Order: sequence, then structure tokens, then C-alpha cells
Amino acid sequence: MNTAQFVRIPGHRMSLLDGEQSYLKSDEFTAREKIALRYCDAIIGNPLDADAAMWEELHRHFTEPELVELGHFIGFMSGGQRWLLTLHVQHGDLARSYEERSTTETT
Repeated sequence: MNTAQFVRIPGHRMSLLDGEQSYLKSDEFTAREKIALRYCDAIIGNPLDADAAMWEELHRHFTEPELVELGHFIGFMSGGQRWLLTLHVQHGDLARSYEERSTTETT
């Protein structure tokens, strides 16, 4: 698994987020962004990739509170994406459905 399993933006730097971790070889991302993306890949893909060397590099670029916040956000967003996939919906579908139901119930 990778950070952008569902991102498809041809020509944009986000297209470098692929299964081969092309972002690591790219000049489009800073060192800080690259380690954050590796952290993301470890959280949503293989937590065993978060070895001592990765943590050392993460701590060079982020404070402990930033790592907690980043990890929490990655987990939250990844879980949300997986949940939406189980429902076979896309971003906005649930909000529109709720809004339509609310409008119908109040009229």
C-alpha cells in the first residue's frame, strides 16, 4: 500500500506517490515531506517499516507532538477512506445524502 492509492493527478507531484515510492527520488518534495510520506506509508501499509532509522529521521524534522498529531491525522484519514470504500461511496456523497434527508424531513 502507498500514500496515494487513490490519487490520480497526471503531471502533478502527487502522481509521484505510487507503489514504488517515486517521491523518494524526486526533487519535487523536501526532505521533511519525504520522511512524512514514508511515515504515512508505514502507518497505512507496513508498520514494521517504521524502524529506528526512520524514527531518527522523523525526529530530525518533527517534534514529538507533531509526530503524534501527524500520525493521528494519517490514521484518521486512512480509516475514513477505507470506511467510505466499504460503503461504496465517494467524498461528499454522505453529506449530500444527509442534507437531502434533512430537507425532505423538514418539508
